[in-house]
Amino acid sequence: MKILVLGGSRFLGRTFVKEALAQNHEVTIFNRGFQNAGLKDVEIITGNRFGNLKELKDRYWDAVLDTSGFIPYTVQNTTDFLKDRVNHYTFISSISVYKDWVPENLDENYPVLEMSLEEANELSKDANGPIYEHYGHFKALCERIAEKNMPGRVLNVRVGQLIGPNDYTDRVPYWLNRMARGGKVLVPGKPERRVQVIDIIDLSRWILKMMGARSIGTFNATGPDYSLTMKEFVDACIKVTGTDVEIVWADETFLLKQKVAPWTEMPLWVPENSPLSPELEEPLRGAFSINIEKAVQNGLTFRPLEESLQGIYEWEKTRNLSEGEWKSGMLVEKEKKLLTLLSKK
Repeated sequence: MKILVLGGSRFLGRTFVKEALAQNHEVTIFNRGFQNAGLKDVEIITGNRFGNLKELKDRYWDAVLDTSGFIPYTVQNTTDFLKDRVNHYTFISSISVYKDWVPENLDENYPVLEMSLEEANELSKDANGPIYEHYGHFKALCERIAEKNMPGRVLNVRVGQLIGPNDYTDRVPYWLNRMARGGKVLVPGKPERRVQVIDIIDLSRWILKMMGARSIGTFNATGPDYSLTMKEFVDACIKVTGTDVEIVWADETFLLKQKVAPWTEMPLWVPENSPLSPELEEPLRGAFSINIEKAVQNGLTFRPLEESLQGIYEWEKTRNLSEGEWKSGMLVEKEKKLLTLLSKK
């Protein structure tokens, strides 16, 4: 296939390009050119999807992967411009489109957040404003826009927590880095608490398969295809790093009392028994039990977790970040303080 990738230089997009080239597809990427170092054997078109897309004029592709679509008017412009230039459009959406994660095992038919294009345009007119507060609303609207402009040709992939090398969120890298330091490690929640993650290699290979078959529709895409517990995830991190650690489990009541921020200070943790914020009436118990049966039935497969973590760890060892540079995870001194408090309970 001739594939156009919108974005393609950071995380999922970079891995997708690598997998597409390995399968002998012809790849063009379109982005602003800020992070293309190291990309080989691809055509690079430098441009800005916030502009008029003139750089893509008089070109045709079999398929498009949109990894960077988030602001609704840019997806409106892009799909309208490309609708006569491509056969198939894959939009990377998010499980954040759902109105909440209260029920467990929610599937693609669960209600999503609603917002008009006019409201989205008003909220996003300042690119430096708090636009990520509306991430789920924007992604849900982008899905509808893509389908409206390219009916019957859109694959919407609602991804969960992506993992792999080049992970700029630092969520899984934090856990690997923390295990590698050794000693007592604070881990949130119950050992049997479920977590979900999906390797960007597995996701890329599946998307390529779906593109080749011109499959359409909406799919939840996280993983794995079994019930992974936090203890199993932690044990895998310990095995990959090969370090001697003592895991100290902290229940959510203690963590919330100590004002530990779910998801950011303690990656892969969302409280099971307490609402995540004051405006929510119920806890988000379904955050890590998203139903992926539809994707699995359509060919989504998963490599072993340890294999995924090994690749992340090898990449992580090349970074050597200072504590202040981490985007996720708990500061050393705060962890020590909490561990001391737990030892006195």
